[in-house]
Amino acid sequence: MLTSLSDWLERTPLSVAIQDITWVIPLCQTVHILCLAVVLSSVVFLDVRLLGIGPRRVPVLALARRFLPPVWIAVALMALTGTILVIGEPARDLPNPVFQIKMLLLVCALAVTSVVQAGIAANPDAWDDGTAVWPARIAGAVSLLIWLGIAVCGRFIAYFMG
Repeated sequence: MLTSLSDWLERTPLSVAIQDITWVIPLCQTVHILCLAVVLSSVVFLDVRLLGIGPRRVPVLALARRFLPPVWIAVALMALTGTILVIGEPARDLPNPVFQIKMLLLVCALAVTSVVQAGIAANPDAWDDGTAVWPARIAGAVSLLIWLGIAVCGRFIAYFMG
Protein backbone atom coordinates (compact mmCIF):
# COMPACT_ATOMS: atom_id res chain seq x y z
CA MET A 1 0.00 0.00 0.00
CA LEU A 2 2.80 2.46 0.87
CA THR A 3 4.58 1.58 -2.36
CA SER A 4 1.44 2.45 -4.32
CA LEU A 5 1.10 5.70 -2.41
CA SER A 6 4.77 6.47 -3.08
CA ASP A 7 4.38 5.78 -6.79
CA TRP A 8 1.33 8.03 -7.00
CA LEU A 9 2.91 10.81 -4.91
CA GLU A 10 6.10 10.73 -6.98
CA ARG A 11 4.09 11.57 -10.11
CA THR A 12 2.19 14.53 -8.63
CA PRO A 13 3.06 17.98 -9.98
CA LEU A 14 4.36 19.09 -6.56
CA SER A 15 6.69 16.10 -6.26
CA VAL A 16 7.93 16.57 -9.82
CA ALA A 17 8.59 20.27 -9.11
CA ILE A 18 10.55 19.41 -5.95
CA GLN A 19 12.56 16.83 -7.90
CA ASP A 20 13.23 19.22 -10.77
CA ILE A 21 14.45 22.17 -8.69
CA THR A 22 17.87 20.87 -7.76
CA TRP A 23 18.41 23.00 -4.65
CA VAL A 24 15.14 22.16 -2.83
CA ILE A 25 16.11 18.73 -1.44
CA PRO A 26 19.62 19.77 -0.25
CA LEU A 27 18.24 22.96 1.32
CA CYS A 28 15.47 21.07 3.13
CA GLN A 29 17.93 18.43 4.33
CA THR A 30 20.25 21.13 5.66
CA VAL A 31 17.47 22.96 7.50
CA HIS A 32 16.14 19.63 8.80
CA ILE A 33 19.55 18.64 10.20
CA LEU A 34 20.19 22.08 11.73
CA CYS A 35 16.79 21.92 13.43
CA LEU A 36 17.63 18.46 14.73
CA ALA A 37 20.79 19.94 16.25
CA VAL A 38 18.66 22.58 18.01
CA VAL A 39 16.27 19.92 19.31
CA LEU A 40 18.98 17.55 20.49
CA SER A 41 21.05 20.22 22.20
CA SER A 42 18.00 21.70 23.92
CA VAL A 43 16.70 18.30 24.99
CA VAL A 44 20.11 17.27 26.28
CA PHE A 45 20.35 20.37 28.50
CA LEU A 46 16.94 19.68 30.04
CA ASP A 47 17.21 15.89 30.21
CA VAL A 48 20.65 15.94 31.82
CA ARG A 49 19.19 18.16 34.53
CA LEU A 50 16.21 15.83 34.95
CA LEU A 51 18.60 12.90 35.27
CA GLY A 52 20.24 14.70 38.19
CA ILE A 53 23.55 15.01 36.38
CA GLY A 54 23.38 18.70 35.48
CA PRO A 55 23.99 21.60 37.80
CA ARG A 56 21.18 22.07 40.31
CA ARG A 57 21.67 25.80 40.69
CA VAL A 58 19.36 26.39 37.72
CA PRO A 59 15.75 25.39 38.45
CA VAL A 60 14.11 22.88 36.11
CA LEU A 61 11.36 25.39 35.32
CA ALA A 62 13.94 27.94 34.15
CA LEU A 63 15.59 25.33 31.92
CA ALA A 64 12.23 24.28 30.50
CA ARG A 65 11.28 27.88 29.75
CA ARG A 66 14.61 28.46 28.06
CA PHE A 67 15.02 25.26 26.06
CA LEU A 68 11.53 23.93 25.22
CA PRO A 69 10.32 26.83 23.03
CA PRO A 70 13.23 26.31 20.58
CA VAL A 71 12.37 22.59 20.54
CA TRP A 72 8.80 23.28 19.43
CA ILE A 73 9.90 25.83 16.81
CA ALA A 74 12.53 23.45 15.44
CA VAL A 75 10.06 20.55 15.40
CA ALA A 76 7.62 22.67 13.38
CA LEU A 77 10.36 23.54 10.87
CA MET A 78 11.38 19.88 10.75
CA ALA A 79 7.77 18.92 10.02
CA LEU A 80 7.72 21.38 7.12
CA THR A 81 11.08 20.35 5.66
CA GLY A 82 10.38 16.67 6.32
CA THR A 83 7.09 16.90 4.46
CA ILE A 84 8.84 18.50 1.49
CA LEU A 85 11.49 15.76 1.57
CA VAL A 86 8.88 12.99 1.66
CA ILE A 87 6.89 14.58 -1.17
CA GLY A 88 10.08 14.99 -3.21
CA GLU A 89 11.39 11.47 -2.55
CA PRO A 90 8.42 9.35 -1.43
CA ALA A 91 9.84 6.01 -2.60
CA ARG A 92 12.90 6.55 -0.40
CA ASP A 93 10.88 7.28 2.72
CA LEU A 94 7.33 5.97 2.92
CA PRO A 95 7.96 2.21 2.43
CA ASN A 96 11.23 2.35 4.39
CA PRO A 97 10.92 0.58 7.79
CA VAL A 98 13.55 2.86 9.32
CA PHE A 99 11.51 5.92 8.33
CA GLN A 100 8.42 4.30 9.83
CA ILE A 101 10.29 3.63 13.09
CA LYS A 102 11.48 7.24 13.08
CA MET A 103 7.91 8.49 12.76
CA LEU A 104 6.75 6.22 15.59
CA LEU A 105 9.60 7.46 17.78
CA LEU A 106 8.70 11.04 16.87
CA VAL A 107 5.13 10.56 18.11
CA CYS A 108 6.54 9.12 21.35
CA ALA A 109 9.08 11.95 21.73
CA LEU A 110 6.45 14.62 21.24
CA ALA A 111 4.19 12.92 23.78
CA VAL A 112 6.98 12.58 26.37
CA THR A 113 8.12 16.17 25.82
CA SER A 114 4.55 17.45 26.17
CA VAL A 115 3.99 15.45 29.36
CA VAL A 116 7.27 16.66 30.86
CA GLN A 117 6.50 20.26 29.94
CA ALA A 118 3.00 20.02 31.44
CA GLY A 119 4.33 18.34 34.57
CA ILE A 120 6.96 21.00 35.11
CA ALA A 121 4.42 23.77 34.56
CA ALA A 122 1.88 22.17 36.92
CA ASN A 123 4.26 21.69 39.84
CA PRO A 124 7.67 23.24 39.20
CA ASP A 125 8.91 22.92 42.78
CA ALA A 126 8.48 19.13 42.78
CA TRP A 127 11.07 18.82 40.02
CA ASP A 128 13.66 20.70 42.07
CA ASP A 129 13.01 19.71 45.69
CA GLY A 130 13.36 15.96 45.11
CA THR A 131 9.64 15.15 45.30
CA ALA A 132 9.58 14.00 41.68
CA VAL A 133 13.14 12.72 41.51
CA TRP A 134 12.38 9.28 40.03
CA PRO A 135 9.68 10.41 37.61
CA ALA A 136 12.04 13.20 36.50
CA ARG A 137 14.93 10.81 35.97
CA ILE A 138 12.77 8.33 34.09
CA ALA A 139 11.32 11.12 31.92
CA GLY A 140 14.80 12.48 31.23
CA ALA A 141 16.20 9.07 30.29
CA VAL A 142 13.23 8.12 28.10
CA SER A 143 13.21 11.49 26.36
CA LEU A 144 16.93 11.40 25.69
CA LEU A 145 16.84 7.85 24.33
CA ILE A 146 13.86 8.52 22.07
CA TRP A 147 15.31 11.73 20.59
CA LEU A 148 18.66 10.02 19.99
CA GLY A 149 16.79 7.13 18.36
CA ILE A 150 15.12 9.61 16.02
CA ALA A 151 18.50 11.04 15.02
CA VAL A 152 19.96 7.57 14.39
CA CYS A 153 16.94 6.48 12.37
CA GLY A 154 17.05 9.70 10.36
CA ARG A 155 20.65 8.99 9.46
CA PHE A 156 19.96 5.37 8.51
CA ILE A 157 17.00 6.07 6.22
CA ALA A 158 19.38 6.62 3.32
CA TYR A 159 21.10 3.28 3.89
CA PHE A 160 18.20 0.93 4.45
CA MET A 161 15.50 0.05 2.00
CA GLY A 162 13.11 -2.74 2.91
